[in-house]
Amino acid sequence: MANQARKSPVKIIVATVVILATVGYLAFTGAKDNKSYYVTISELQGMGNKAYVRHLRVAGNVAPGSIHRVGTNATFELLEQGRKLSVVYQGSEPPPDTFKDDAQALAVGTYGHDGVFHATELQAKCASKYAPAAPATPTTAATALPATTSH
Repeated sequence: MANQARKSPVKIIVATVVILATVGYLAFTGAKDNKSYYVTISELQGMGNKAYVRHLRVAGNVAPGSIHRVGTNATFELLEQGRKLSVVYQGSEPPPDTFKDDAQALAVGTYGHDGVFHATELQAKCASKYAPAAPATPTTAATALPATTSH
């Protein structure tokens, strides 16, 4: 009886160590697989072979007239400091409503040997939507106030 009592805590400790090691390994490899590096278009084009094996995030402005939509997919060009990058977006959801010409966009995916960025995620914001409101002109403010008369 005493012999069985001694083996039981050892089995529990060994099982706990195995479980913790497995969870740690899965967390490490999962985080490694989901990690994406943020790069500019010029950095991407200068990375060489490293660009083809990494999960990347690239930002830029959508080139006017370059958007071609087909269902939930889209092709377009990103511009950044005079550099262009062709992007093919193939996602489960259509591009966001703010995805328009001259919008700031962030594409997440991989860079192909064909020189095209293959995005699986796409975020966009329209720069004009977030611009500050124009200040009121003095003539507009004066006409908006009711006239007062003194007696």
